[in-house]
Amino acid sequence: MRLNDRRRELAKAMETQGLWPADSPWVRRAILDTVPRHLFVPDQLWTWNGHNQYVPVDRGRDQDAWADLVYAGPEDSAIIQIIDGLPSSSLSCVAVVADMLDSLILEPGQRILEVGTGAGWNAGLLASRAGAGLVTSVEVDADLAAAAGQRLAAAGLDVAVHAGDGNAGWPAGAPYDGVIATYAVDEIPWAWIEQTRPGGRLVIPWGRLGHVALTVADDGKSATGWVQGLGMFMPSRGVDQGLEHHAIRGDGPPDRTVHVDRGLRALADVNLLFALRVSHPDIRITTTDTKEGLTVRLHDGVSSWATAVIDQAGTTAAYEGGPRQLLAEADAGRRHWQERGSPELWDFGMTVTPDGQSVWSGAADAGPYMP
Repeated sequence: MRLNDRRRELAKAMETQGLWPADSPWVRRAILDTVPRHLFVPDQLWTWNGHNQYVPVDRGRDQDAWADLVYAGPEDSAIIQIIDGLPSSSLSCVAVVADMLDSLILEPGQRILEVGTGAGWNAGLLASRAGAGLVTSVEVDADLAAAAGQRLAAAGLDVAVHAGDGNAGWPAGAPYDGVIATYAVDEIPWAWIEQTRPGGRLVIPWGRLGHVALTVADDGKSATGWVQGLGMFMPSRGVDQGLEHHAIRGDGPPDRTVHVDRGLRALADVNLLFALRVSHPDIRITTTDTKEGLTVRLHDGVSSWATAVIDQAGTTAAYEGGPRQLLAEADAGRRHWQERGSPELWDFGMTVTPDGQSVWSGAADAGPYMP
């Protein structure tokens, strides 16, 4: 009963917030009815305890708490694996799953490559649209791949699941009509584009903050497209995720007090946050806006951190630690963004060739968006 209640609440929240894709009505049907999320969730999930670690939530011990994690809010993922104290696999939040499936523009009969099988839920959604035997999914973790294959088979979904390096794609099944990734990469692997037919589409989480949709050129020598939306994704397996803000901050006093002006409040703008992801990719920024004011936390994952609090009166308290002056770097990125006309998230695009990739704003021939 709890599962059904939470499922209805999630569907209503998606509806209220306008998150169901209007151009892909099949996505809503698949998520709510054809391929229900809970069929692909293991009996043990993980949740942050609010202090210093992730703790398990077992279905057998607390089914209600487990159900709450399975069908949490539209923006909440469900963590299914922890390695070395950090999340290493999850079911992505429903809002982003729906947005990415919509961005793929998937039609029945198309051959699709998914990289990052995880629990198998996204592969099942793809197969419910594409058809039997048309989805290939690659997962680097052999245990996850085996479990996902079993869940898909139990749900009556014909998906070929392989254990392997997703960054290499799966050339034996190429060419594909589309490719979708469920983990973030900083550099788009050329193998994914090479294995996609001319005119085919790729939907890929880029970095830690957004996903892009690329179309392969007619000659197959490049792929170009636009940013589609925001979303936080785990990096590919083996990538050092770095330290979190609290670990770098520690318990000691800050190294220095920093003067910042009210322009720092612009960091609450998601468009600026994405622009800073492009111009300053190693700075990680989180903001919390409450009735008391805006709190901004920055860190580089290594040794530098900053925290600033702007109250409703505009008074700012800002502190830093480590060798870098992160608030000054972020402010330089803000000024560059404003000088470029304050482009929105959807004004950014990417072009990928065998020689590398370029992120631009406005048009591909405008040149790279860099300070």
